[in-house]
Amino acid sequence: QLLGSGGGLVQAGGSLRLSCAASEPTFSSYSMGWFRQSPGKEREFVAAISYSGDSTTYADSVKGRFTISRDNNNNTVNLQMNDLKPEDTAVYSCAAKFYKYSTYDNEYDYWGQGTQVTVSS
Repeated sequence: QLLGSGGGLVQAGGSLRLSCAASEPTFSSYSMGWFRQSPGKEREFVAAISYSGDSTTYADSVKGRFTISRDNNNNTVNLQMNDLKPEDTAVYSCAAKFYKYSTYDNEYDYWGQGTQVTVSS
């Protein structure tokens, strides 16, 4: 089970930190990803981190502004979002994939419930 938190309303240029807590005891065997979906659009990849935490990848649209990290001791993954833009407004969901990460949402095994991020201009 994945439980996301940390969404909210922020002005453009501001920051938010999303967190995702996993109850899975083998969390360290799962790569983790963040995806987002805004109304009328398909879900899109945001960022992913390997099961060990030593490798990350980002969508071009967030590169340099967002940072994904994980704490395998506490079974959590975080997404630090800086310099937020109105186009970042979406429901953000964390997801877990056994072993290697992916940028494709259909390859993930478990999903959190999603948290709303709204960026005002």
